[in-house]
Amino acid sequence: MNNFEEEINFPEEEKIRKALEPKDWTEIRSHDSWQIFKIMSEFVEGFEKLASIGPCVTVFGSARTPKNNKYYQMASKIGYLLVKRGFGVITGGGPGIMEAANKGAKLAGGKSVGLNIILPHEQEANPYIDPDKLLTFKYFFVRKTMFMKYSQGFIVLPGGFGTCDELFESLTLIQTGKIAHFPIVLIGSEYWKGLLDWLKNTVLPANNIKEKDLSLFSVVDKEEEAVDIIEKFYLKYALKPNF
Repeated sequence: MNNFEEEINFPEEEKIRKALEPKDWTEIRSHDSWQIFKIMSEFVEGFEKLASIGPCVTVFGSARTPKNNKYYQMASKIGYLLVKRGFGVITGGGPGIMEAANKGAKLAGGKSVGLNIILPHEQEANPYIDPDKLLTFKYFFVRKTMFMKYSQGFIVLPGGFGTCDELFESLTLIQTGKIAHFPIVLIGSEYWKGLLDWLKNTVLPANNIKEKDLSLFSVVDKEEEAVDIIEKFYLKYALKPNF
């Protein structure tokens, strides 16, 4: 068992104690220097593999969605339709919604990409990813950079903290002009209603966002509608890297 595996299997209290252990300056410098090389290696591998895959759309959603859930079925159809419209499919590489989208892409004979993350749970890569297009990351921020850099759009199905993190990451980068305004589509108006009401009725009146920021994304309830938004956008604008 390597050091990282040992770390994630510690009881929670032990992990806290370990994090708070006093360290001398030499130890800190040595650890940070090696960490830089690990981070660089993840960036290099990601750039080299993903630069050649062509235009892709990322599908986000919960890893906990079971196969009999309607959103699992929708994600599979979305992956299939995206491939039929000429796009590859990128997911977070895990189970649930991610597995479903990769499955749809695989069934359609297209590119099926998985950007997996090492976690104490839910980290197993799903079997529908092309073997040469599976990457596994330790660092969330490196993984998120790959999503932003190599995706031509996002389709976001119901999910939890991780899904919301990825959604707001993309919205923030578009809002601040750090990346191009590519399409973001939320699936499931009922599921996202509470969040949208909060943005409109609380965040907007507090002047923490502008009215135009609410147009940075679309909300639909059908798979075809989501894929149509992506396709129509790129019939109007030429594909180009996000960075």
